[in-house]
Amino acid sequence: MIPIRRLDHLVLRVVDLTAMLHFYVDVLGCPVERREDTLGLIQLRAGEALIDLVPLDRPLGRAGGPPPAVSGGNLDHFCLRVDPFDEAAIRAHLASHGIAAGPTEQRYGAEGYGPSIYLHDPQGNTVELKGPAQQATAPR
Repeated sequence: MIPIRRLDHLVLRVVDLTAMLHFYVDVLGCPVERREDTLGLIQLRAGEALIDLVPLDRPLGRAGGPPPAVSGGNLDHFCLRVDPFDEAAIRAHLASHGIAAGPTEQRYGAEGYGPSIYLHDPQGNTVELKGPAQQATAPR
């Protein structure tokens, strides 16, 4: 058995780096932690994990093949744990940036069932913002 503890990082191949940086840095508040501009890698801190942005016009991005497409994406969604989960404040913040978000629903995550909201980044990747578990098992 491999003792996995948490998500370490994920890598998003990006077409519009400016839009993606605005979304993840300015809207979601993930600061830039490290840049390797000659290689084409920008690493953003997301709590204990990293979100790596790899522009397709740089060496690392070109090595990965064609750009992601809505009809053939390589990622269903990823989840960012949010604490505290203040739904009104989250929705107001997203709205102030012109970002539409889906309904808040109880979804299962690493800690159990709790509130979550789905939204999309500028390239159409689905991002889940997840609050703390409110119960460990399925709602009845």
